[in-house]
Formats: sequence, C-alpha cells, structure tokens
Amino acid sequence: MIQKTPNTSTESELLVISQAAKLITDASNPRPAIEGILRLLSELLGLNRGRVVLPSENSEHLSITYSYGLTEDERTKGNYVIGEGITGRVFKSAQIALIQDIDDEPIYLTRAVDRINLPEEAVAFLAVPIILDELPIGVLATHRLRNRNRPFQRDLTLLQIIATLIGQVLQVKSLIEERTANLLSENKLLRNQLESKAAKYGIIGESQALQQVVQQALQVSKTNATVLLLGESGTGKERFARLQHLASDRADGPFIGINCAAIPATLIESELFGHEKGAFTGATSMKKGKIEMANGGTLFLDEIGDLELDLQVKLLKVLETRSIQRVGSSKDFPIDVRILAATHQNLQEAVNEQRFRLDLFYRLNVFPIRLPPLRARHGDVPLLAQHFLIAANEEYGKQLNFSISALDLLENYSWPGNIRQLENLTKRAVLLSTKNTIDGGLIKKILQEEQGIVSPASDKRIKVDSYEHMNNLSSNNSTEMSALRPYSRIRKDEIGEIQDALRHNRGNKTRAAISLGLTPRQLRYRMQKLKISSNL
Repeated sequence: MIQKTPNTSTESELLVISQAAKLITDASNPRPAIEGILRLLSELLGLNRGRVVLPSENSEHLSITYSYGLTEDERTKGNYVIGEGITGRVFKSAQIALIQDIDDEPIYLTRAVDRINLPEEAVAFLAVPIILDELPIGVLATHRLRNRNRPFQRDLTLLQIIATLIGQVLQVKSLIEERTANLLSENKLLRNQLESKAAKYGIIGESQALQQVVQQALQVSKTNATVLLLGESGTGKERFARLQHLASDRADGPFIGINCAAIPATLIESELFGHEKGAFTGATSMKKGKIEMANGGTLFLDEIGDLELDLQVKLLKVLETRSIQRVGSSKDFPIDVRILAATHQNLQEAVNEQRFRLDLFYRLNVFPIRLPPLRARHGDVPLLAQHFLIAANEEYGKQLNFSISALDLLENYSWPGNIRQLENLTKRAVLLSTKNTIDGGLIKKILQEEQGIVSPASDKRIKVDSYEHMNNLSSNNSTEMSALRPYSRIRKDEIGEIQDALRHNRGNKTRAAISLGLTPRQLRYRMQKLKISSNL
C-alpha cells in the first residue's frame, strides 16, 4: 500500500523545479543545463538514469542525446525506430507511459541498460513526451524503484514540468543554430559575391565543378570563337552566355537571345533573319531579324538542337559568310555577330540520326563547354538557396530563414530541374511557410509533391526520373553521372554495397559515390555512420 508522501518530498520537488529553472535561464550550452537537471532528478528524487531521447538527423530514429547515470556504451545502445518499444511509442503518440515493473512488460526493450545492471527489486520506467508547438520533439525518461513512498502520478507530473523546461532549452538551441547557420550562409554568399570572378556576372557558387567551367568561359570570352554550351535544362546556359558577352570586347553591343524551341517553325525564319515588306501575307513593313539586331554584339541561340534542317543550312551560311538575307530579299547584308549556342540534347546523336547537320555541328562545336548539373556542384546549393531566399523575401515582403534540416535536405537532393527548380522551390517555400523559419518538414513536403516521392515511412526507395546522358562532347565525367538518390535512411545492408564500390574504385570516394548514385557527402555520412573504412 502506497503511503502518503511526506513534506520533504514536496520540498525536494520544488527544489528540483527551481534549480532546473535557474539552469535553463543561465544556459548558453544545452548539455550542462539538461544533464544538470537529470542529475537533480536522480540525487533528490531517485528518478535515476534519466535520459533525453531526440530524433536523429533524418528524423526516423531516436537516440539518447543527453543523460545522467548512463555509461557511454549504454547511451550508444539507446537507439530506437520511431514507434519501437516504450520510448518510440511515447514519441510517436505524444502520450505518457508508466511501466510499473519492466520485467512484466513485453514491449519494454531493455536496450540501453542491461537488466543485470539494475536493482534486483521491481524497477519502474517513466517516459513523457517533450512537446513544442503541440508536436513531440523528444522523450524524457527515467527509472525508479516501484516501491517508493511517492505516488507515480507525482513523478509523472514533475517530469512533464521538467520536459517543458527542457523543450525550451532545445528550442533556444535550435534557434541559435539556425540563426548561426543562416549568418554563416549569408556571409559565405557575400564573400563569394565579392571574391568570385563569376559573381559579378550573376553566377553564384564556389564548387570546383563550377569554377572549372567559369574559367573556360572567361578564357574564350575575349575571342570571337563560337561556343557551344551543353548541359541539362536549368543549369544556367543563358547566364553563361551573358557572362561571355559581358566579359568580351562586345560588352557595349547588344546581347540578343532566342529560344529555337519556343517559336513555331513557320515563324522562326522571320524571327532570325527578318523580312522585307510584302515578303508574305501580313508583312506590312520591313523587319530586322534577331541576327541583324545583334550586329556588333552577341547572338545566343538556345536549344539549337530544335532548329529545322532547312534553317540549319541558312545558319551555316551565316557562320561561313558573316552575312544574311532577309526573307523576301536576295541581297546579302554583312553582319558582325558572335554566335553562342546551347542545347540540352546530345547533338552528336542527333547528327547520327540525321536530325542535325554534321557541318553545322562542327561549326558550332569549336569550343564546347559542359555546364555541371546542380547535383555535381558540391557545396553550391546552400549558397544558391540563400541567394534565392533573399530575393524571394524581398519580392514577397517576408523575412524568413532556412532551418539546418531544410538546408541539409536541399543539399542532399538530386535536383532533376537543377538551378531553375531550386529557385522555384525556394519561392514556393517562402509563400507556404507559416513560421519565421522554413523547416525541413515543409521542404520535404514540397519535394514529395513535386516529384511524387513515396512517404519516408515506406520501405520503397524514393523514385526520381533518370537524367539524360550527354556523352562524347567534353572530357568531363558526365557519362558517369546518373540520377543520384535523394535523401534516404541508412541501412546496414548497404555496407557490402559501399565496400564493393570503394574496392572497385580503389578507394576513390567521389567515383564510388557516383557509381552508387550518391553525392560524395552522402557517401561520407554513410561511411561514418556504418563505420566503413576507405582502406579496403
């Protein structure tokens, strides 16, 4: 029979609460504050082996993050899938759990602390959710002897109060980390804009893959050589064309761009070459074409692979004779135009299929530059996301930041739509966010809606469309690049696959990552978590 709790217990409870409040008020670092609170619970109230269990980086597992009275080995063993055991169920349901005797509870796992290391008498386990903004963010749990002179309900009520205080500590920690991450990201963006040769032309990033093509573009910008920009849709081909124009001696002249795929075949000849008055029905006056309008400057022909064969012949003549004939005229007009072209297609394949003229291909392919897909520009996604966020905040009158989890998801996503997709997603996130911070949950939701990705709770691998390979047009490793996996849970059965990839690639992590459909960062993270050595 449980006896009435003496006043000394009440005094101890009040002391725990007051000291806990002081610890969180003075806390600049959450660890000593939280572990100090757990020590008070143990020493003053006998609520022993206290632990705070929090979600891991991918939010699918829980692990002991703070504790008092547990060894390092016991803390390491305290990992749970959400919904697993008492701890996992408390987190998933956001409900309190009271196990009066752990030996009589079949779903109690005894995972962190072996039963042999606990008292022989009946041991109870108490667990309460840590709630923030009406959502569970962790679990506070302790052991205690069942036969104590204090009702379980008093301990549960106290633990709920303590869980609220710990939640505040974690929230402050999260806000500080997010603000720090955003300041670092903003500073990095500003530094890149100040120091990068390409930043003044609106090209943001510091990855080796980007810097390599920037150097190529600047190297050829002072010449009149025809440049062919290759790359997937959304990689910034027009931006690179503008870079070459602005960095050239033609910068004071016009920059005229035309998308060969966006204009109907019946109109594109007139758009390119212009027409004389009366050349066809509706031609009520003479009109200059894009090529003539670009005289003294640069003409950018985007999606050149979609140009009809008969127009390819006329474009070839322009490149060879540096003159044009307007539609309806037999007179040649000399022009001084530098031509830059771009395509996401494999032009060599188009030549083989007789969809593109070989002689025009050779004329255009004087200096090919392959733009890397965003997934190959390691470290550039946070810079670009921050740039687009600043622009979207200004456009929509908001002051939002990215959370750490949001930036991590963005950095690990494979971006089939490249930079264009990242910009659109950022704008959408700014419009949809109801908080001051764009969190990982919102980013994950948007990505799932855009790509039709299966739920993270499913065991099915996330499906992303494969990417078109563009081979044999440059010396880059594009033939090895395929669709990379989006962020997914780490599985122990990946160990053999990763080891085989490392062995096959002689320890080269970048090549191993590509062969596995991962970014190097994803591979390093998996190797760290699975304790895989590169010295195979």
